[in-house]
Amino acid sequence: MEGLFDTHRDRVRPEWIDYNDHFNMGFYLVAFDLATDAWLEHIGLGPGQKQSLGVTTFTLEAHVNYLRELRRDAPLRFTTQLLGFDEKRIHYIHQMFHEEEGFLAATNELMSLHVSEQTRRAAPMAAAVQERLAEILAVHRTIDPPAQAGRSIGLQMKT
Repeated sequence: MEGLFDTHRDRVRPEWIDYNDHFNMGFYLVAFDLATDAWLEHIGLGPGQKQSLGVTTFTLEAHVNYLRELRRDAPLRFTTQLLGFDEKRIHYIHQMFHEEEGFLAATNELMSLHVSEQTRRAAPMAAAVQERLAEILAVHRTIDPPAQAGRSIGLQMKT
């Protein structure tokens, strides 16, 4: 989708295949984590900032929706949409697509916490990062989020 962060690409690697001969659910998180690394670099929170400013991010919560099966060597394309942020938290969602066939295979919604490496506690993001996020959010708010954003898990019990 135009306007979303859309640079990370990968493939379903042989070591990610399970005994059902498809992409193992745990490795979806690995693939999404690599997309997160690319996203954090894009917004100014990559390894360089970790090194120079002594800050990092921790994941507070993550939700994965598995929508379509993927098999060995499937080409992957990831988009990322910023859903919101404050001075210490970033809320975003990744979409994983089969790059050639175009279908949405999975989503990963995350809440990340900005952390001081010295104290290992939440710390405000640098003003430049917050400004970058505000610019991105202004664009991303004009795009409908995926249906999976904001979902919870549960069963409706019959009475």
